[in-house]
This record gives sequence, structure tokens and C-alpha cells, in this order.
Amino acid sequence: MSINQATADGLASEPKAKVKILETKYLFPFVLVASLFPLWGFANDITNPLVKAFKDIFLISNAQSSMVQFAFYLGYGIMAIPAAIFIRKYSYKAGILLGLGLYAVGALMFLPASTYGAFNFFLAALCILTCGLALLETTANPYVLSMGHPDTATQRLNLAQAFNPIGSLTGMLVASNYILSELRVEAFRAEEKALHPEYASMLPSVVDAKLTQALQDFSVNNPVAHQAMQQADLVTVRGPYIAIAVVVAILFCVFLFAKLPKSNSNEQPLTGAELKATFGRLLANKCYLEGVVAQAFYVGAQIMCWTFIIHYGMTSVGLSAAQAQQFNMVAMAIFLCSRFICTLLLGYIRPGELLMSLAAAGMALTVGVIFIGGEIGLYCLVAVSACMSLMFPTIYGIALKGMKADATLASAGLVMAIVGGALMPPMQGALIDGGELISGIPAVQTSFVLPLICFVVICLFGYRAKTKYKV
Repeated sequence: MSINQATADGLASEPKAKVKILETKYLFPFVLVASLFPLWGFANDITNPLVKAFKDIFLISNAQSSMVQFAFYLGYGIMAIPAAIFIRKYSYKAGILLGLGLYAVGALMFLPASTYGAFNFFLAALCILTCGLALLETTANPYVLSMGHPDTATQRLNLAQAFNPIGSLTGMLVASNYILSELRVEAFRAEEKALHPEYASMLPSVVDAKLTQALQDFSVNNPVAHQAMQQADLVTVRGPYIAIAVVVAILFCVFLFAKLPKSNSNEQPLTGAELKATFGRLLANKCYLEGVVAQAFYVGAQIMCWTFIIHYGMTSVGLSAAQAQQFNMVAMAIFLCSRFICTLLLGYIRPGELLMSLAAAGMALTVGVIFIGGEIGLYCLVAVSACMSLMFPTIYGIALKGMKADATLASAGLVMAIVGGALMPPMQGALIDGGELISGIPAVQTSFVLPLICFVVICLFGYRAKTKYKV
């Protein structure tokens, strides 16, 4: 996700003086802080496949397994505003240390969660981990901006942003090669397919249902063997999280002893009265409020499209989980390439108009996902990522237009809107569990009516930004 890019795009565009992007005295602290950017990319993209993995490991419904995303993105809703207040009171370094600490604790909690085989324990671990991510994202962005001349702040943040895709792609590769492809439950499904050659002539959604039932029967008829398989798979899942906890712990020690610039936020700590007044101004700003709502719907759409692409590939095309994850990686590559293209287009097209156009294209592709299905529908779902690439930063910039003194808390409110990624995936999972909404169309396809609604909301915000707010 794209949150760090959003801050850069939200800054006002001013003529740049001929000053260095990064002065020599800031080189070491900049490299340290930039090393944080891959951390949330890794966490985001290694977690998406867990929805399908936990569904098969714990033999739970799609709605229940989607609680993975609820727990993960709930952390942003809980921590975003407290994080902004915390760094206003203390310092950027304190915010980074607390964020790294929560990240490491959450990742390490995968060890007892896998030992006890408790799904709810995994959810708690993910929520704590994400509270750390919210602190890191709310802290790292303004810290990078402060490391040098204000005229080169945007360039400096974009330079740090270049490290984020490293984490995202690493997370996807690890999920594909070290989790999904190593799960014993996936081997069980492959063996079942081999034992039933007649499955080759059936619809993928029908085959998926039969394989799920076979797993259920196996758990009842061979409980000891099933428990052993489940435990082995949970050990596989926890491995990357323990590894990243070690990496984060090392970074914590480095930051603890490193001499960093004595840079606090540019504003003084908020008193109770000032905090109340700031919230009052934000609640009276219609463009900002609509931006927060649009942001919540955008994040919901993004997480649904990236989470359920595995379900779609398996039930509508007949792919394995690891094969479906490859399409997720292609979607991320398209997302990154499209971001550069759309950034260039912003030089010629107003933000509101571009946002409206991207949302309309997303609507059209989602209709293809729902009604065409099969490989073409999967290609449409992958292509949606091209439309989503610049939505977060564009909404971010529109919502913060003209803000100065209130920008810190306003930014935290937009980060808090990431909670949309917590609320909507369980709703889509429930739609999948509920069966066909339209006769003859698999439930996993019709469930994408929710991302379709999200793109409608974003399109309307783009229209209002263009016509009412003149952005």
C-alpha cells in the first residue's frame, strides 16, 4: 500500500531552489529511516495470502478467515491518531522505537500462536504488529521531510519511497515460495485432484468445494493425522514472521544507539483545548471529510482485490494457491509501473479528473471480473491494480488541500481511514460463503460487487473534487 507516497503527493507544489536533496550530515540518518520503508510493504504483502491459507488450515469459512485482514488493518484505525499525538509530544526517534517494538512483539507472537494452534491468537498478533506499522508510517514520513531543505522535501520522500517496493515484492515472494507452496494442505489438495481425474471436467468452483469437503472428511476420519498436518503448516506460516521479528529487533537496537538529528515535529504538543479546536476545524471541512470516506473505500477495494485474487484464481480458473499468488505479484508490478505513468499524467490532468477517470476504469474492469469470469476475468482483476495505483496519494492530496497548522492530525486521519481494509474483506468473505447471488455465476465472482461499489464512491469523490472543490 502506498501510504508513504501519499504524503509526498499531498505536499504543496512550490518552485525548487537549487539545493541538495540530501546533505552529507543527513546521509546516515536518512539511510536508517529509509530502511523502515520496506517493513510495512513486507508485512502487507505477506499477510494477504494468509486469508486463504488459514481458511484451509483451520477449516473455517471465508468470512472467518477474512478476519485476518480485519485484525491487520484495525491496527491503523487504533494507532494512527495516537501516533501523531505521541510524536508531537516526544520525538520522531521515540515514535520509531515504539513502532519497531510493537512490530517485533506482534511478529514474535506467531510463535505461541502456532504452538497452541489458536486462530484468535494470530489475529491478536497481527493487530499488535500493525499498531507498530501505523506508528512507523506516521513517524517516518515527516522525519524524512525534516532532513534537509523544505524545497527538496518531496524529492527526499520519493527517494525513501523507492525502498518500499523492495519489501512488497519480498513479501510476495516469501508468501509464494516459502508459505503457500510448502503447505501440507496444498499437497493434500493436489493429491485429491490426482485421485479424481473426473475433476478435470468440472467447474473450478465445484472442484474447490469438493476439495474443501475432502479436507473436512479427513479431519473427522483421521483427526491425529489432520492435527499433525495443521501443526506443520502453522510452523511453516510462522517462519517468515519470526525471521522478520529478528530483523526488526536488530533495527530497534541500531536506532536505540544511533545518534539521530534532534528533530521533533515542527509543532508544539497539543493541549486539550487545541486538540478539540483542531478536530472541530477538520469536522467542518467537507472536502477533508469526503476524502477520509473515499480513502476508506479505496483501501477496502485494494485489500479485497489483492486478498481474494487467490480465491478467484482457485475457484474460477482452477489454479493452486501458489499459482494464484503469482498473479498477485503481476498485479503489484502493474501497480508500481502505473504509479509512474499516472504521476506523469498529473502534469497534464487535474487530480480530481484523473481520480474520476481511474475509478471509472476500475468500475468497468470489476464488471468484467463479475460477469466474464475464468482467465479473462482474472486478467481484469489483475488490471484493476493499474487503476488503483495513484488513488491513495491523489485522494490524500485533495483532502489536505490548503491545510497548514492542522496537517499533522489531518494526515493521521487519512492514515486511520486504512481501517476500511479491516471492515470490507470480512463482508466479501461473507458474500462468498452465502453462495451465488446471480444464478450460474460463482459466488467468488459476484462478491466483487463490493469493490465495484467502492469504485463508485471514489468516482463520485473525484467528480466533486473536480467540480465543487476545483482540484
